[in-house]
Amino acid sequence: MVGRSLREIIWARLRRDRVAMICLVILVVYYLIGILGPVVAGVLNDSPYTLHPNLISDIGGKPIAAYGGISAAHPLGVEWGTGRDILAQLLFGLRISLVISTAATFMTVVLGVVIGIVAGYSRGVTDNFLGRLMDLILAFPFLLIVMSLSGVLTQRLTQLGVPEGNASRILYLILVMSFFGWPYLARIVRGQVLSLREREFVEASVAMGAGRRRILFSEILPNLWAPILVYATLTLPNYIGLEAALSFLGVGVLPPDVTFGSMLANSVTYVNVVPTYLFIPGTALVILVVSFNLLGDSLRDALDPKGVH
Repeated sequence: MVGRSLREIIWARLRRDRVAMICLVILVVYYLIGILGPVVAGVLNDSPYTLHPNLISDIGGKPIAAYGGISAAHPLGVEWGTGRDILAQLLFGLRISLVISTAATFMTVVLGVVIGIVAGYSRGVTDNFLGRLMDLILAFPFLLIVMSLSGVLTQRLTQLGVPEGNASRILYLILVMSFFGWPYLARIVRGQVLSLREREFVEASVAMGAGRRRILFSEILPNLWAPILVYATLTLPNYIGLEAALSFLGVGVLPPDVTFGSMLANSVTYVNVVPTYLFIPGTALVILVVSFNLLGDSLRDALDPKGVH
């Protein structure tokens, strides 16, 4: 009888977890919608940039139809003041939110893993320097830095060749999230490496004359995938919520492009009159973040070596 690989064992545990499977399906649907959003909007013959002045009143811009303009042509209603379709905005906004959060998570994981492994395996000056660098970055007030440097750094990115407008603002958000996020993972990885570097397989590699790069990334790194994967699945929803918060504060993308955060910011003024404008994107955001968090918890349990096979 052939023994099961670690990947097969983890997948078998996840398949037995009904909550994990439901969350995984939800996340796959979200990502497919994010990728195919423009196609779906085209099939619906609508766009988040198309104005519908005939669907809003001439005074105040309130949607004419009940419940925020919900109708067969606009199943989630239309935006106050412009008449833009809410469903089309969600389709396009989801793509931007997922691009920012996924790219920032990837950069955070790469930086955190590389620097954490180097810091944990090294001794003396290198470890002390990287440790103090982590402490220094974590000491900065994140929101104040992001909001105060937004205009300066986006302009600098434009000067470096990034297209002006939302392209530079999206890249700015990705860079700033990953820059302030990697020390958390680096600390976790460093702590794991401190114990792994004393293990027999590492000492054997050193005795055989293996180079440092091979020891770090061929011997130690494969033993770190469990905490790395769990951290990534928990970081990504945090970045989704963070992007929404920054967009809510005006640091995100510029109109007419939208994200979940900008939709929530625009809806606050009209929540007493058209509550659906707030609850629809808010519910979509909550489902996305909760699904990621629950999947991260299930993945952590599946990767637990003491778990039941």
